[in-house]
Amino acid sequence: MLLAVDIGNSHSALGLFEGEELRCCWRVTTESHRTADEIAVQTAGLLRLEGLDVSSVKAMIVSSVVPNLNTEYQRMAGAFLEAESLTVGPGVKTGMPVLTNNPREVGSDLIVGAVAAYEMYGGPCVVVDFGTATTFAAVSKDGEYLGGAIAPGIEVSMDALWHRAAKLSRVELVDPGSVIGKSTMLSMQSGAVYGFGGQVDGIVERMRKELGGKGIAVATGGLSPLVFQHAESLDHLEPLLTLRGLRIIYQRNT
Repeated sequence: MLLAVDIGNSHSALGLFEGEELRCCWRVTTESHRTADEIAVQTAGLLRLEGLDVSSVKAMIVSSVVPNLNTEYQRMAGAFLEAESLTVGPGVKTGMPVLTNNPREVGSDLIVGAVAAYEMYGGPCVVVDFGTATTFAAVSKDGEYLGGAIAPGIEVSMDALWHRAAKLSRVELVDPGSVIGKSTMLSMQSGAVYGFGGQVDGIVERMRKELGGKGIAVATGGLSPLVFQHAESLDHLEPLLTLRGLRIIYQRNT
């Protein structure tokens, strides 16, 4: 089986594929200073939850925005999984040309999500990933990565508001049920949920114009289910899009 690992700034997603089927998946906190030994203990524990052991993993592919974890995961794969490992980066075949000014600076997670969205829905398309940052990736009708937009993520923005406004407290990120909040808490939740929904609609529609007036919009990332129903521009909800993209890229390199 193939272990796909998507390492984000705040959280990491892991998925175990048996062929094209995603057999199981997990979401864990990203700890940037973890060692290969610690990663191995965590991975073995997750596998045991599904009645599996490390011998069931024959290969691993990693996409990471935390560079120092790349080496530790590679060490873990070789020493504990005894499996071949592939890290998405320059030189890896993705099947998607990157038409930006400096392709090497584009985050691997953006490319992986774009590959999956294009494979699933064709192009042109826009991938909106709700993570530490909210990212927008634009893909042409011919499957080329054209560029994107990066905005502060929902949790980052709410944390900044809490730190900078003396009379505001942390609130749970849930749908308040009404745009007009009847309390400070409900007003903050409204600003987060509906405000970011409006931001998404604005950027996606502008990207669609630059893509020729159309484009499938795919939402992914940990907070995508919260915003999806409040952003009219979003067509499909795929919280595990990056894991599926990793499987596709692994197949293109074997």
